[in-house]
Amino acid sequence: MLLKNLEELGLTKGQIKVYSAILELGMSSLHKIQEKTGLERRGIYDVIGKLIEKGLVTYTEERGGKTFQCTHPNKIKEEIEKKRAVLSELENQVPQITALFESAKPSVRAEVYRGTEALKALHDEALEHKACYWIGGNSSVEKTQLKIWFKHWMQRRVQKKCMMYDLVDYGTSLEGLKPNDVKAHKKNYYKYCSLPRELASPMVIFIFGNKVAQILWSESFAFVIESEKVKDSFMKYFQYFWKEP
Repeated sequence: MLLKNLEELGLTKGQIKVYSAILELGMSSLHKIQEKTGLERRGIYDVIGKLIEKGLVTYTEERGGKTFQCTHPNKIKEEIEKKRAVLSELENQVPQITALFESAKPSVRAEVYRGTEALKALHDEALEHKACYWIGGNSSVEKTQLKIWFKHWMQRRVQKKCMMYDLVDYGTSLEGLKPNDVKAHKKNYYKYCSLPRELASPMVIFIFGNKVAQILWSESFAFVIESEKVKDSFMKYFQYFWKEP
């Protein structure tokens, strides 16, 4: 029986192995436990000692030596409830932790995101906001390994009703969102506008909250600045070129 999840209660792999052996054997001697686990005798003594301390194993002393058995599984349930209570308390403290985090943040913060997983995390963060703004050729993501993921991200964005304002490179558009398809745009919480022809660039600017991300899809790279002033400056550029059809 696989009991890997006992690691969540602080048990080591060795402790889980010995506990599983005793659970399957029932009342058993050290010799039987050693045969089943393949662990050294001295190591088993140490592990069993820890399991006894945790209240998961008990023993009986007889003339022939000690025999070991697991305590009732309710003990595991009890430990789960304790952990749940601790996690619940921690969850209640998240607003205070967030407040401290926000108060200690510098007015301007810069970060580098490298790799596909980092870019995914950046975009997932954007879904916590009501709107996101894009400047540049987003269609270039459809030529990378992130193509399928981006399509799923767009679906999640729609589910969260996060409006996407897409100021695209001239002559480009996202798959399934043609420039004049107003019905599809409305359904997908999407608005489209085109930059002048001469402003095409491989870099995409992604704005949400107080963050401005400069993304190179082809390199799975983003340079992110978090600053209300910087964001407001980029939004001025955005608004200058934004002309809804």
